[in-house]
Amino acid sequence: MESKINGILKNLHLLLSLSIVVPTAIIYGSPSILPEYLDIQVNTIDFSNMLKAIMCLYLGISIVWILGICKTKYWKNATQLNILFMLSLATGRILSMLVDGFPTGGYIFGIIAEIILGLYSIFQLKKYSGNE
Repeated sequence: MESKINGILKNLHLLLSLSIVVPTAIIYGSPSILPEYLDIQVNTIDFSNMLKAIMCLYLGISIVWILGICKTKYWKNATQLNILFMLSLATGRILSMLVDGFPTGGYIFGIIAEIILGLYSIFQLKKYSGNE
């Protein structure tokens, strides 16, 4: 039982990321439900194409996180990818806020979650890197 709890704690950053990124990917790839969650109207095939590409990128990254949870030899790479993914998204949102102005509440939540998950993933990497 203690081993299972330790496994959950070690993978918590990846589990949290999955719980946010997979639904977000599905929302991004579904132009009909996108306006319900974000102030985005998909008016062109090119925009729809871009959003589906982002959806698949998010799902592909999620597969790496799942591998990191299931197979310990992938944990470090999955964690490093999580750090890069979350902090890159947060940096892009900060840049947009400086250049374009403040987004809707969903994106404000996004930047906060991305910064927290990115920093938490750094903490996890430092804490568990020796325990692989």
